[in-house]
Amino acid sequence: MARSAKGAVAAAGLAVTPRMGNLRGETASQRIHAALREQIIGMEIAPGTALQEKQIAAACGVSRTPVHEAILKLADERLVDIFPQYGTFVSRISRPAVRDAMVIRQSLERTAVREAARVADSTAVARLRDSLALQTSAHETGQLAAFHGADEAFHQLVAEISGHPNLWRVVRAEKAQVDRCRILTLPAADRRASVMAEHAAIVEAIAAHDTERAEAAMARHLDRVLPSVDALADAHPEFFDMPEAEERLPLALPLSSR
Repeated sequence: MARSAKGAVAAAGLAVTPRMGNLRGETASQRIHAALREQIIGMEIAPGTALQEKQIAAACGVSRTPVHEAILKLADERLVDIFPQYGTFVSRISRPAVRDAMVIRQSLERTAVREAARVADSTAVARLRDSLALQTSAHETGQLAAFHGADEAFHQLVAEISGHPNLWRVVRAEKAQVDRCRILTLPAADRRASVMAEHAAIVEAIAAHDTERAEAAMARHLDRVLPSVDALADAHPEFFDMPEAEERLPLALPLSSR
């Protein structure tokens, strides 16, 4: 689950893992952005964690310029908050952003699954069944990260089969806050089992070329992607933004700023 702010900072801002690789060169900013984004969305770096450009640059063996560019992009994606004179912090989860993202998902993915049901051939259906098998394997072995990855791949595959792969690109860009919520629910085995059953219903509807049933199955699935956002916020208040009426501040300010 989420790494504490103290733990992440102790690891020089972020873990230097094989994902980071050799970050030298023109693509350093993009690679640092991708690695940080993955770890933030995966809750490996907890909301409220301080991100220090100097430490990240040293860990990655680059100058601060690509790190700064990566952090600015994360700020544009609302995954990082930059507080002048205080510092840069991983943003807390925004409840309004989660709700907005789910509206976008419903609209685009229901469109995609209808089209997938209309055009899918036997090869496409076989690919979907293979995707379900990967999810089952990850579930049975308790590999949460692999299960999440297989879940993502399933939805991407539906968009590809529909002939509109860019729909998934838009959904992926908008649902970062949703994914952070989902990570909080994945340890529940019964929820993973429900996800697989819902995906199976989508596949059967696509295989039957039943556009209405496919859309209804996708709608039910997306309605259940998250339990009540407010309930999650009550269970994990340290990870969520304050209500909109309250002032947003970092979870923890540097001692020198207090």
